[in-house]
Amino acid sequence: MNTTYSIREATSTDIPTIHQLAEAIWEPTYRAILSREQIEYMFGVIYTYEALEQQMQEGQRFVLLLDAAEPIGFAAYSMKDSSDAVYKLNKIYLLPSRQGEGLGNLLLTAVEERVKKAGARYLDLNVNKYNQAKAFYERSGYRVLLEEDIPIGPYWMNDYVMRKALA
Repeated sequence: MNTTYSIREATSTDIPTIHQLAEAIWEPTYRAILSREQIEYMFGVIYTYEALEQQMQEGQRFVLLLDAAEPIGFAAYSMKDSSDAVYKLNKIYLLPSRQGEGLGNLLLTAVEERVKKAGARYLDLNVNKYNQAKAFYERSGYRVLLEEDIPIGPYWMNDYVMRKALA
């Protein structure tokens, strides 16, 4: 793999970069499984500068994947349940033009290493029941724990909660 790839912690100064990546990634990622209206609504809830700032303030840690100096993806994670040492992968996205190169695995592994270092025993994530990324997570060792329907405004996220033991 190209040695120019790096992953670094993101700060609030990186919010414009995260926002721009999300703009390029969200619609192509979800257009086959969500309506345009739902995509636009959810993007507006999750990826405004203010929403990203609030997520950071509430404990989500963001990381950026760079190819040389060019941002090509990001992930975010946070503590989910401290009593059971469970962390949650809140987001993981790559530019569509860079998918299929093994970079998703690179980014996912980086998050797993960070949460293990922080004491996590498990890493959970949500994936839409119709998202093809479910197969990627299964290949990476995640298993369906339960199904969850989450209201977001007038819409529903119909998800699987997947978990991987990190110990």
